[in-house]
Order: sequence, then C-alpha cells, then structure tokens
Amino acid sequence: MKVLIVGGGAREHAVSKALKKNPAVKLYSVMKNRNPGIMRLCEEVSHHDELDTTRTAEFAAKMGVDFAFVGPEAPLAAGCADVLENAGIPCIGPKAVLARIESDKEFMRGLLDKYNIPCNLRHKTFDTVSEASSYLDSVGCDVAVKPVGLTGGKGVKVMGEQLSNVDDAKAYVREVIEGGIGGGKVIIEEKAVGEEFTLMAFVDGENIALMPAVQDHKRAFVGDTGHNTGGMGSYSDSNHLLPFLSESVVEEAGRVIKETVRALKKETGEKYKGILYGQFMLGRDLKVIEFNCRFGDPEAMNVLSILESDLAGVCQDIVRGRLGDVKFSGQATVCKYIVPEGYGVKSTAGQRLTIDEEKIKSLGAVLYYAAVNEEAGEIFTTSSRSVGVIGIADTISEAERICEEAVESVRGEHIYHRRDIGTSGLIEKKLDGLKGLR
Repeated sequence: MKVLIVGGGAREHAVSKALKKNPAVKLYSVMKNRNPGIMRLCEEVSHHDELDTTRTAEFAAKMGVDFAFVGPEAPLAAGCADVLENAGIPCIGPKAVLARIESDKEFMRGLLDKYNIPCNLRHKTFDTVSEASSYLDSVGCDVAVKPVGLTGGKGVKVMGEQLSNVDDAKAYVREVIEGGIGGGKVIIEEKAVGEEFTLMAFVDGENIALMPAVQDHKRAFVGDTGHNTGGMGSYSDSNHLLPFLSESVVEEAGRVIKETVRALKKETGEKYKGILYGQFMLGRDLKVIEFNCRFGDPEAMNVLSILESDLAGVCQDIVRGRLGDVKFSGQATVCKYIVPEGYGVKSTAGQRLTIDEEKIKSLGAVLYYAAVNEEAGEIFTTSSRSVGVIGIADTISEAERICEEAVESVRGEHIYHRRDIGTSGLIEKKLDGLKGLR
C-alpha cells in the first residue's frame, strides 16, 4: 500500500508514524522543509512548496500512490484534494469548497446559522474600517476580533486579553483590513468565556468516529500568558474526556460535528472526507469557537500516540465510505512543544539541536520532529516549532512527569518550552475558573 503524506511538521510526523505501524505501508512525502523524522520513514521525498498542488499530484502519480493524506490547512484551502482527486488519487482531506469551514470564518458562522446548528456565537463580518469601528462602538467590550481567513492560528485577539479597550480593537481591525491579513476582512464575534477543548473526528462523508478530547494551550508562556501561538502543547485523559468535561458535553459537541458534516454536504453537494476538528468553549453553555479541516497540531500527537486501530485501514474506510469504530487505548497523554525563542512573534532560527532519541524512548516518551531541517546529519531550528515530546501513562500527572523528563534530552540554545502544561496546578486553575460559570 503506497501512501503520500503532504506536510513537514510534527502533525505529519505523527500521521506518518501511525501509518507505518502497518507493515504493508510504503510512505512518500511532499514537504518544503527537511523533517528527519518523516524522511526516515519514507521511500522517496519531494521537497517543494506544499501549495504547488499540481506538482504534488504529479509526484503522487509518478509514485503510484493508493491515496494521499494532506496534513496542513493551507494546501487543502488551495485545492490540493481537488487536484489529487482529479488525477484519480483518493485524498484524506476535504476539497477546497469544504475546507472553507476553516479557511473562511464568515462561511463557517453562516453555515451554522443557515442550518440551525447549535452552539454558534453572535457575529458580524466587515471589510471596511469605518463600519467595523462603528459596530465596535455599539457593542462594547465583550468581543473577539478575527481575520476571516487563515493566519496559522495566531490571528485571534480577544477583549480583556490581547485587546485592552475598544480603541485597541479598532486599531487591530485597521491592521487586518488595511494589511490584508487573512484576506483583509474581519469577523467580530461575541466573547466566549470558559475553557476551550478540541474534539476531532474521522469523517467518511456520512459517518464520523470521534477521537479523545484534548486541551491545547495557545499562549506562549507559563500560566497561559503572552501572545497566541499555533499551540505550545496539549494533554488528554485516560477516559478520553478532560478533568472539566462530562460525557454529556462531549456527546453534545459530537452532535454539533455530525450536524456540520451533514450541513456541508447539503450546502456544497460534496462529501467531506478526512478529519474535522471542532474547537469548543465550555462556559455557562457550550459554544463553537472554530472548525478546522485537518488534525490539530499539537492535538494529533496526543490522539495518534494512543491510536489502537490501524490508521491506514481507517483511511481506506474513509475513502470507501464505510467508516466504523476507531479504537484508542485508555491512557493519558501530555505533549510539550520545544520552540525557538520569539516563536509566534520574531523567532530565533538556525540553532543547532542535540537530541538523545534513545533516552527519550527509554523513558517511554515519543518524539515528533516539527519545523526543523536536517543538514549533514545535524538538526537546525526554523522560525516555527521545533519538536514535540509526548508522555504517555495511566494518569495525566504521570504522563506529564515522563514528558518533562524526556524534554531534558533536547538541548540547544535559544529554545524553550512551557513546563506547566499538564501539571496539576494548571489544571486546578482551569477547574477553579469554571466554578463560577457552571
């Protein structure tokens, strides 16, 4: 079985490792960087821009792959799945019109409105600074301001967090619209208060199979402080819930995902095949923060590290439209990303990393390479996240201990990680924050 993996980050390394657990799988890769973890698993690699969908399809056809798995959102938004499918290559990842669920927040909110899908937020979209500013004057402070398009998870600014007052919000609106950030349109949403969590699902166009719930940590620094990033780390619990989540809340979120899959088919006439990622906020009630058209990063590392089902088989079932149950082990996971100083703002790139892979393995942890380059046998950082380390155990606290010990086996200058992710102190803080809301 020949499989193409598109993307060169830790998410794609996690997908690649999971696929290679099936001894019949031969992997081929398209990536713009030189990820050593993925490259070691592959028969052949094409190093080119992942947005060059034509070149990707040509490489896939030349290699004779049976299906492709597209990891990042940008190639999906650019029509990678469309080009592959047109070349006769099935794709795990939605076509561009379906990927709008992530690439166009106005489309996403409108879809939820049109099909009466619960948990939506009040929202309004603007493409002029004057109209958006007038709206901000009328609604006051309880808002979040977001570029409508893709920004790598770093475009959201919330009043009371990144924005101190209405003038700050107006300044950010101007920055987005005049700077063309995320397409140059803004969506202003009501501010949701509570704890965020991720619930992802495998989707075959009709059926869904939910994965364990995960909590990501977007803020750059300890204590959930600092600027937003693509994600500094995440954890999952052994019961596949989270310390602040009940089974009924996860079931409610699962119904929202299922209804969204149906709505996408009605709206576009196309079947959504791939991964659908729901980002939810639990406060007084449940709210949809966003949908993504692919695995979360870092969340993919949590769930794929405990996947018991054969991922290659799951992908084949998605292609054939006969997705069944997908099994995960009853273990907790904690993921911590090691990143270059300045990540998310102005990174220090080009630093050499020394990694003791054998020590990490001996601790029972798992290492995933992210946005690094291997040159002459040495690993160098880029401007994005460097490596993800996963601890796996029966409890979150033990998984965190394993992860933290394993992180010490990654050495280099001008790098850091968040030591508090998965700790009992941070989790208790989150539980305390919900007490006044629930």
